[in-house]
Amino acid sequence: MTERIVRPTSRLLVLDEHDRLLLMMTKAPDTSGAARWITPGGGVDPGEDHTQAAVRELLEETGQVVADVGPVVRVDDFVVPWDDADHTHGHAEFFVVRLPHFEVVDDGWTDDERVDILESRWWSLAELEATDDPVEPADLAALLREVLTGD
Repeated sequence: MTERIVRPTSRLLVLDEHDRLLLMMTKAPDTSGAARWITPGGGVDPGEDHTQAAVRELLEETGQVVADVGPVVRVDDFVVPWDDADHTHGHAEFFVVRLPHFEVVDDGWTDDERVDILESRWWSLAELEATDDPVEPADLAALLREVLTGD
């Protein structure tokens, strides 16, 4: 039996003044090399809580500095489907950050991120609902709709 290894992560729903969501196309930790659109964010480091990790990840992955990311708007616990991942399960806490439109700055990217992040772009809800591209989580459009409408 494989050991259960849970990776805690903080994910950010970064919205601009036009309610567009920032997503990054990244290569999955899988031998297939599959790519998918995900929100900025990443692992919670030892000694951090999810809020601290979200603030740090936002700076590292986008160059944007915030003092606070607000409350958790969603929690996902899931089995990791990727065959080359270093963990078997994930625990993700999502936060919403509203910022004026900006271009992503890669100064804080790790060497792995420089390989794994293929592009970034801003998505409207309509674009996200219409895409056939893989996104994570799979119901990201529904989550964005909830955030935008307050439902």
